Amino acid sequence: MLNILVLGGTDEARRLAAALAGRAGTHVVSSLAGRVRDPRLPVGEVREGGFGGPAGLMAWIKEHRIDVVVDATHPFAARMTVSAAEATGQAGVPLLILRRPGWQAGPGDDWRWTPSLAAAAESLPGLGRRVFLTTGRRSLPVFAGLDDLWFLARSVDPPEPPAPRRLQVLLSRGPFTVEGELALMRDNRIDMLVTKDSGGRMTTAKLFAARELGLPVVVVRRPAAPDGVTKVETVEEALAWLEAVTGTAG
Repeated sequence: MLNILVLGGTDEARRLAAALAGRAGTHVVSSLAGRVRDPRLPVGEVREGGFGGPAGLMAWIKEHRIDVVVDATHPFAARMTVSAAEATGQAGVPLLILRRPGWQAGPGDDWRWTPSLAAAAESLPGLGRRVFLTTGRRSLPVFAGLDDLWFLARSVDPPEPPAPRRLQVLLSRGPFTVEGELALMRDNRIDMLVTKDSGGRMTTAKLFAARELGLPVVVVRRPAAPDGVTKVETVEEALAWLEAVTGTAG
């Protein structure tokens, strides 16, 4: 039996688990961080919660006789990716990082790239006064001191303080439509958008809407993946890598 651990929480992780679940002689465990109250669950066995850092993950890998690990977490789950690289290196288990491509600005876009959330917050004064914030509920403390700005923050679960003083929270989960994003931005008189370079198609509608409205978009660059680890961008590439490394076929 080939035991595969998929560090998940993304659409790519769910599609990979579904593709592997039907393979004879393959057992897949999908691990979720447990930060979302009602997550979309993948096919097959699911484990929720943290591992306790690289040492805890290495111990779990050994205890459950994991043969290969695929890190298909969110592009901004940098701590989990670093832990996976350290744990698999110590355990002598192959690791693959599955990351969807980042977004690319197109004609008509007014994007302002920043290296971090803190840098994004520092860049906002002077760009506008009403911010559509789509960087996740855990990012709100970074923007808490910007009292002159009004924020519309969208997240799956309610945020916890600290948070911006002038804040409206919209609880919603993608995918979203361009028409819906246009209406949302117009109704709330949004004059700038803040987002992270998550990539993928589920949340690109806000970028097209910002382009149509001529709004500046502050984009936080994704953290770099660890060196020395194989990286792919699609589920199909991940399946091909697994076949090459483990000798299994679909």
